[in-house]
Amino acid sequence: MSGDIDDKPQPLIEHLIELRTRLIWALGAFFVAFLVCFYFAKPLFNLLVVPYKWAVVWAGLDVTKAELIYTAPQEFFFTQVKVAAFGAMVIAFPVIASQVYKFVAPGLYKNERAAFLPFLIASPVLFLIGASLVYFFFTPMVMWFFLAMQQSPGEGEVAISLLPKVSEYLSLIMTLVFSFGLVFQLPVITTLLVRVGILESQWLADKRKYFIVVAFIVAAVLTPPDPLSQIGLALPTILLYEVAIYAARLVERNRAKAESAEVVATETE
Repeated sequence: MSGDIDDKPQPLIEHLIELRTRLIWALGAFFVAFLVCFYFAKPLFNLLVVPYKWAVVWAGLDVTKAELIYTAPQEFFFTQVKVAAFGAMVIAFPVIASQVYKFVAPGLYKNERAAFLPFLIASPVLFLIGASLVYFFFTPMVMWFFLAMQQSPGEGEVAISLLPKVSEYLSLIMTLVFSFGLVFQLPVITTLLVRVGILESQWLADKRKYFIVVAFIVAAVLTPPDPLSQIGLALPTILLYEVAIYAARLVERNRAKAESAEVVATETE
């Protein structure tokens, strides 16, 4: 199988030069994307505010009165910087991932490269699915939950209104996006571990009850302290775990077929 490796013996300095080149390309892509996103930071932030507007409508409030505030002079500026960095990471991820792959690919066998590529494609797709779930459903639901806690002025009661800060709202939606995006990587990670022989589908199935407990604990840590967002993250995590078990069994089944075919071919010879 050594002939299937494209990598040739090189001194350490050559590998370091190659690593530096890949890092320059990755950082360059991130920097260019950051400048573009910073230029459009306000429109991007307004796009992130759309789920909050939906929540206002769900709560039966006047959407024209929906507003965010900032209480420090520099707060909105640094919020735009965070928005630009967030957008740059999303835009530059294909370039960064391709540079990582190009750095490690020469040291892989051809069958390993063929197995790695589908996961390289599936990972950003699953992340986008998780992010879309946050944007179109969970963020409006969480904000509706918080808006429902407002209090109208009345006899013996004062008005209690929600006035979210721009930085805190951005932190909320970014936390949810990254949490769901990482959770949606579960089938990819477990399938890779099964392919290399570190995990087995039966072991995953046996540890199901422990994983359910861990899923709720992780959801409580990663999400805001409200039951809706915690349950909303825990349930997809458990569902993805079941998908991971199914994918692991498919990998093992295909591996068994390949080994059987190899045995038959060897006996025929």
